[in-house]
Amino acid sequence: MTGARVLADGLRFPEGPAFAPDGSLWGVELQGGCLFRLDAAGAVVRVPTGGAPNGLAFDGTGRPWFCDADRGQIRRLDADGTARVMADAGDDRPLDRPNDLAFDPAGTLVFTCPGNSRTEPTGTVWARTPDGTVLRVASGLFFPNGLAFTPDGRELVIAETYRHRLWRGGWDAVARRWTDPAPWVEVGGPIGPDGMAFLAGGTLAVAVFGRSRIVLVAPDGRILGGIDVPGERPTNVAFDPAERHGMVVTEAEQGRLLSFPDVGPGVRLFGR
Repeated sequence: MTGARVLADGLRFPEGPAFAPDGSLWGVELQGGCLFRLDAAGAVVRVPTGGAPNGLAFDGTGRPWFCDADRGQIRRLDADGTARVMADAGDDRPLDRPNDLAFDPAGTLVFTCPGNSRTEPTGTVWARTPDGTVLRVASGLFFPNGLAFTPDGRELVIAETYRHRLWRGGWDAVARRWTDPAPWVEVGGPIGPDGMAFLAGGTLAVAVFGRSRIVLVAPDGRILGGIDVPGERPTNVAFDPAERHGMVVTEAEQGRLLSFPDVGPGVRLFGR
């Protein structure tokens, strides 16, 4: 396996790597208030949005959706450059620092809201249906963070960062319910699991923030080892559908977008 290749550096807390339907690679700068993409020459093109963009995912029409932690919003970047607010409350309360997001097979957007739940289990998970209804999916978590649907879309995995573990449960795409969720596997600290993505064979790649490592988890929960990352703070992972970049990792300590070209392929995401 070859080492990491640097696709971009000088980024201000990069997060949320995602590939658009046209194959372009996007991400967000949490501390830079913008989305970014790599152009054909590999240069970083920034799209200012304000706020604190975090997770990023593309819908079925190719529009990027992202969490805005500072503004407590789920936003969508439209073709005219407008970052439109798509959700800002649930249960008649403002969303509490939304973090990461993913589309399910039916087009429902599931997202985490850790708020200030590092020491108290006050973190929540929500679902925004295609008609705009926002429903509570889970509560009582210590910093719910990254999330991913299994390749068949029938299960949902969520990182509980400050307990160093992943939860796993069934996903009912009709009722928008996380069924029988339970702690699944501990992946270690010192801080804990962040973003994640599935490989095509069902192995889960999990960025462990503070550990300089992507941990690989087998479908049965066994830890298969990991991949070392230059920099202590990997935040999230994505797989290139074209398999040119392999596994892409955002790393916040050094502000880099990294490529591991020999790792992959990943599964096709449902928003695509």
